[in-house]
Amino acid sequence: MRSSSEKDEKFFIDQPFNFKENPTWRIFRIMAEFTEGFEFLAPLRKEVTIFGSARLNNKDRWYHQAEKLGRLLGENGYTVITGGGPGIMEAGNKGATESGGESIGLDIELPMEQRRNKWVKKGIGFHYFFTRKMMLSASAQAYIFFPGGFGTLDEFFELVTLIQTNKMEKVAMVCVGKDYWEPLMSWIRIQLAEKYKTISLEDMDIFRLVDTADEAFEIIKTTKERKYF
Repeated sequence: MRSSSEKDEKFFIDQPFNFKENPTWRIFRIMAEFTEGFEFLAPLRKEVTIFGSARLNNKDRWYHQAEKLGRLLGENGYTVITGGGPGIMEAGNKGATESGGESIGLDIELPMEQRRNKWVKKGIGFHYFFTRKMMLSASAQAYIFFPGGFGTLDEFFELVTLIQTNKMEKVAMVCVGKDYWEPLMSWIRIQLAEKYKTISLEDMDIFRLVDTADEAFEIIKTTKERKYF
C-alpha cells in the first residue's frame, strides 16, 4: 500500500505543471512586466500620455483633435504615449508618427483580437491591465484626457488621487472636450466640494478643462520634464 506522500508525488508527476494557475509564477510574471515596462520607458524623454475612448473613429471631432495634438507634440520634440489601441489612441499615435515624432503604444494582450494600431512606432504588450496602467502613468510631464469610457475615467481619477494625496508631484492634467467633461466637473464641485465637503475646492485646481488641441498644447508647453529613471 502506497503512502500519502507517494500518492502525492505520483499525482504531480502525472499532471503537467500549470504555470498560469500557480501563484508563484504569476508573481514572477508580474515582476517581469514591471521590469520590462520600466526598461522600455527609460530612454524616452518629454513624454505626454494621451487617454481616450477606443470607440471614437476618424469621423468624430475628438479623434481629429487628438490627431492634431499628436501632430503638435511630434513637431515640437515630444514623445506621444497612448494605450496603443484604436480610437483616440490611434489618433494620437497617427499625428505623432506623421509629424516625424516619437509614437509609443503600451497595449494590452487580448485573446482573438489585435489591439495595436498601425501608427505605433515602438510598442510593448502587457498581460495585466494594472501593470500597463502603471506604465501609462509612470513618468509623463502631462496627461491628456479626451472623451472616453470607464478606462479613461479610471486613469483620470487615479492620477487626481495620487496628486491630491501628494503621492505624485503635480503635473499638467488636461481634460479636452467641454461638452463631455463639464457635467462631471460640475458634479464634482457641487456634490463633493460644496455639499458633502469630501474634497476641498482647491482640489479642482489639479486639472484643467479646455476645448481644443491648441489649448491643450499651450498648457503642455509650460510644464517641466519629469523623469524618475
